[in-house]
Amino acid sequence: MAIDLSPQLAKKLYGGNGGSYHAWSPSELPMLREGNIGASKLALQKNGFALPRYSDSSKVAYVLQGTGVVGIVLPESEEKVVAIKKGDALALPFGVVTWWYNKEDTELVVLFLGDTSKAHKAGEFTDFYLTGSNGIFTGFSTEFVGRAWDLKENEVKTLVGNQSAKGIVKLEGNITIPEPKPDHRDGMALNCLEAALDVDIKDGGRVVVLNTKNLPLVGEVGLGADLVRLDGGAMCSPGFSCDSALQVTYIVRGSGRVQVVGVDGKRVLETTVKAGNLFIVPRFYVVSKIADPEGLEWFSIISTPNPIFTHLAGSFSVWKALSPTVLQAAFNVDSGVEQLFRSKRTADAIFFPPPK
Repeated sequence: MAIDLSPQLAKKLYGGNGGSYHAWSPSELPMLREGNIGASKLALQKNGFALPRYSDSSKVAYVLQGTGVVGIVLPESEEKVVAIKKGDALALPFGVVTWWYNKEDTELVVLFLGDTSKAHKAGEFTDFYLTGSNGIFTGFSTEFVGRAWDLKENEVKTLVGNQSAKGIVKLEGNITIPEPKPDHRDGMALNCLEAALDVDIKDGGRVVVLNTKNLPLVGEVGLGADLVRLDGGAMCSPGFSCDSALQVTYIVRGSGRVQVVGVDGKRVLETTVKAGNLFIVPRFYVVSKIADPEGLEWFSIISTPNPIFTHLAGSFSVWKALSPTVLQAAFNVDSGVEQLFRSKRTADAIFFPPPK
């Protein structure tokens, strides 16, 4: 049976006046399970605080909107308190504990994409909360908590019972969250909207690629990632991952048309994508996108830290490498048609501006 590749929106799992948590379900987007990929979003309102947690999956986080603060504790390390803003990407390896806070009026929205191959459930993140109504303290008996932290019974009951919320709270009163430290940001976050461009095509598009050079923790996560901004009417050349990597794409802004072609030359997806959609391109399938007039922006992870892509148009396409007579035989055309085909798209580009 063919797998449904239709783009999907996230569903709310829980939340309150402090914010909400949303995720994509493998039951609605089967490629999540097939590809062992998880996807979720955290949205925090003013004074919203996401309680400390760790996950069963390594992830890449991308700030879609707003500004805020994240606390990060890597195994056997001190807490890093990092200021984050729209466009920031962070790599979160296994074992990292994080908390998130928003003190501004604008909602803080963070996207998480990651590898669930070692998770409890394929295609889903499972978070383990340190505190709250479903925190780890609630599962241990008073005796165990008391002996582990040398607390009296009444002290244990206060410590464990006072936080009745699940996952996200709204901070009230005089609680002051630690201020971010500029040096803590080094090596922890990269702003994709300000970073040096890896690809820049006039009237076409721009790409920033996350790698071990500009964000070293990417190597520990085991995923590649990029931010692509396609200008209005421009096209992203048909291409595929030639190293068996899956590509998971979240539409950040705008809208556009997408076509995916798979086995036996069958078009397996033709749709219009818009902001908030998530879709997955299977291994070796060919994908191409054309932006609507307002442009199209997407953030992707690729299931390998150093992905290799082959594009089928432009000066470096496979067509340019093949011999003229091979092309004639392959397409069953004469030399005139072959030369016409070869003469097109001679520029070194993966993005093509709209026709004039």
